[in-house]
Amino acid sequence: MAMSNGLRSCASKLMNSSKPILSKPASREFHSSGMKMGGHGHDEPFYLHAKHMYNLDRMKYQKTTMSLAVLTAFSIGVGVPIYAVVFQQKKTASG
Repeated sequence: MAMSNGLRSCASKLMNSSKPILSKPASREFHSSGMKMGGHGHDEPFYLHAKHMYNLDRMKYQKTTMSLAVLTAFSIGVGVPIYAVVFQQKKTASG
């Protein structure tokens, strides 16, 4: 009985308090910071992809870089399937 009276008085204090517990209702929504719109939707000095970013003829060490990129892509394209086949055969043979 005393517990019931205590809960009732506590509840009435909460309901009648001058300051509400939740000042605003909770809501679920997507939000993000505002985006500054420039001429093409970006700030030119801070834009990551420069206007002439992919001009390969102006690239420093073009032959070395492109040769290394092609060799890397070819090695991955050939090496991954070979590794997968060898791995699968080992797995099948041991089981």
